[in-house]
Amino acid sequence: QVQLVESGGGLVQAGGSLRLSCAASGRTFRDDTMAWFRQAPGKERVFVAGIRWSTGNTYYTDSVKGRFTISRDNAKNTTYLQMNALKLEDTAVYYCAARKIGIPTMPAAYDYWGQGTQVTVSS
Repeated sequence: QVQLVESGGGLVQAGGSLRLSCAASGRTFRDDTMAWFRQAPGKERVFVAGIRWSTGNTYYTDSVKGRFTISRDNAKNTTYLQMNALKLEDTAVYYCAARKIGIPTMPAAYDYWGQGTQVTVSS
């Protein structure tokens, strides 16, 4: 049974940093894309960043480029999202997701999801 478990969310002041983790289990993910999405209250779930596990190729939405970094640890089967220079508008529930091919940005393209972790940025 595939499981994605996020952790690392919390309350942080604007300008601060957080690192989210997504621990994957249930099968090998070496041929997968791992991605982070976020959903703010009353808004749709949107793509934040993605990484191809095998190559390390990454893709980011424009609003987080230069501030967020996605990475993976093969030994731990874990994906990370390092978030720096956080802004009020980064407040959302952050979700980890996985799929086999490409790095699409539509949530419906992903097969597996974690339960989400809350990130709140305060002024």
